[in-house]
Amino acid sequence: MSIRSSQEITRLSIVGELTIFRAQELQPVLLASPPCLELDLSGVTELDTAGVQLLMLAKKTALAEQRELRLVGHSPAVIEVFELLNVAAYFGDPLVMTARQSRAGAARS
Repeated sequence: MSIRSSQEITRLSIVGELTIFRAQELQPVLLASPPCLELDLSGVTELDTAGVQLLMLAKKTALAEQRELRLVGHSPAVIEVFELLNVAAYFGDPLVMTARQSRAGAARS
């Protein structure tokens, strides 16, 4: 996990599992102040429902604080779980939707 900050954006990159085994470790980081504005999921190798719940909590917290939280760089593991659980709309996540459409188009070819 790495954190990159600037005046405009605080970006948190998660590397490895985003599962029940790491949820307790990651929760304080995701909900810390200053808040995370961008969450890079490109390094996520495994995602389970505890990880999805943690992402949903981070999004809900951001909405309650009237700020944005963007999910970027979705790994194949993240896309697979988001599609399986049909939660992309909850996050308002265009990258997941684009990836799904790209795969659907490739399957038709």
